[in-house]
Amino acid sequence: MLKLKNNYKNNGAGFTLVELLVVITILGILATIGLTVFASAQVRSRDSQRKSDLKQLSNALEVFYSDYAKYPDSSSGQIEACGYNSATKVGAVCVWGSGEFRDTDGSGTIKTVYFTTLPKDPSSGSNYYYRIVDSGTNQKFQLFAHLENTQDPGLITTSYSCGNSNCNFAITSANTTPAE
Repeated sequence: MLKLKNNYKNNGAGFTLVELLVVITILGILATIGLTVFASAQVRSRDSQRKSDLKQLSNALEVFYSDYAKYPDSSSGQIEACGYNSATKVGAVCVWGSGEFRDTDGSGTIKTVYFTTLPKDPSSGSNYYYRIVDSGTNQKFQLFAHLENTQDPGLITTSYSCGNSNCNFAITSANTTPAE
């Protein structure tokens, strides 16, 4: 029978079980910290996107206001101006994430595109909320979102629903406040 020669010598240069456990524990702690920081960065990123979306919508609403001396109507928290007809002063309800906020003349020709595709909240189950404060005259609007970061300095308390959670952030026309 042929014997294989074992050239391995145990000279004590390996790691002990305790050393391996310490290294694995340290790696576990670092991975946990890394995942926590990553999740926090994702929350801040989504909140930043929400704030940006509301600011862009606010700018589009101001352009609409400069054209018609009023803000578009609201319907169940949505903008009622997708395909707004300047002759009849009526528009369809815009769907968050798909509606084109634009106006047309009486013949259907597009005059101004205020927003190509209305933004959608980056989290599933959440929506933005649009509201006219002074229904009838449409001189004041409020836009709401739900921010995930509970430490954000711009948080407010509202009774409006932004999907699965109450809205807690707002951008408004200059002549109103979120609480009005």
